[in-house]
Amino acid sequence: MPLYVHFGAGNIGRALAGPVFSRAGYDVVFVDAVPQIVAALHRRRAYRVVVKDSLPPDAPNVIDVTRVDGVAVQDAAAVRSAVARADLIGTAVGAAHLPGVLAAIAAGLPLRDGRPVSILFCENLHGLSGMALAVLARHLPPGFPLMEQVGLVETSIGKMVPLMPAEVRERDPLEVWGEAYNVIVADRNGFVGPAPEGIEGLELKSCFQAYVERKLYIHNLGHAACACHGFLRGHALISDAVADPAVLAETRAVMLGSARALVRRYPREFDESGLTAHVEDLLRRFGNRALGDTVFRVGRDLPRKLAPGDRFVGGLRLVQAEGGDAGPVCRALAAALRFAATDEGGQPFPADAAFRARLALDGAAAVLCASCGFDPVRDAGVLQRVLECGTPMKD
Repeated sequence: MPLYVHFGAGNIGRALAGPVFSRAGYDVVFVDAVPQIVAALHRRRAYRVVVKDSLPPDAPNVIDVTRVDGVAVQDAAAVRSAVARADLIGTAVGAAHLPGVLAAIAAGLPLRDGRPVSILFCENLHGLSGMALAVLARHLPPGFPLMEQVGLVETSIGKMVPLMPAEVRERDPLEVWGEAYNVIVADRNGFVGPAPEGIEGLELKSCFQAYVERKLYIHNLGHAACACHGFLRGHALISDAVADPAVLAETRAVMLGSARALVRRYPREFDESGLTAHVEDLLRRFGNRALGDTVFRVGRDLPRKLAPGDRFVGGLRLVQAEGGDAGPVCRALAAALRFAATDEGGQPFPADAAFRARLALDGAAAVLCASCGFDPVRDAGVLQRVLECGTPMKD
């Protein structure tokens, strides 16, 4: 059996990567830092994914993932051995942990005796390949043929995983819940040697940038817009927000605006009917009450989401560049400036509290220029449109 070694046995690892590669005939070894997870994987060699979604009557609501094992990331010798034997490596650990994981991978690469391997990064991080290349090179022996022997494959991950109740985690540390959507979109050009064709759930794209932008400017922007508009309408759950006709209309408008712009930018990849269907499917998925997703979680971290290259401002630039109507994105931006959701304990996200303090002190126009990259002269029209949408902050 081919071997897939995946760093990170969290929600995306167990709910997405594990099922995709186990179903494709791979043995799956998870490398993780949580002793309880590693021990359970090694002892049971299987776990289950509970599908929380509206499904056809004949669709299974439980996926049994088999031929799995667990290795502790602290066991350096076992990690090196797993890397040396792997036919494909994956990660889903987040930005903070990725450098350490790459160092662990680098320790095993020289043991492969020249056999190439690709690393599938299930991380949704911009510019990841360049960072990974630099970290691996720093930890590999001088002269190691990194470019010839290691493929760095970026992915676009759109799977949404519901919040797991504490009692379920205590009963079974391996059980994970997930929506039915189970797709990894990957950069075909990142693989070293032949790309793994024919794996259900692994979609290889030659024009990968188009799908990065689809994820950021349709899925991420729509999700955040839904949260921000939903907050202003008094909703705590995303499923309730998208069920509100007013929020649904604004969310659909901003997503369709991005979709039309992407069709114009990438006519060989997308067509209007296909992206419209994609938007409607996402809206259905946002409304999945079983996900339990909160307006707070989806909307929080405004400094990141309002950064020049992220979903709000990036989506606005996309629509502007392709000659579309910027109105829906401007309204979403105005809603984001008024977003003040709190967690279950009534506490704001710390970065958002600081952001709102700057808004109160400096005014919306100044913050839009300083934090979002707007130019007060070149972008005067857009700034005016956002401010006219009703932000209560001073000018």
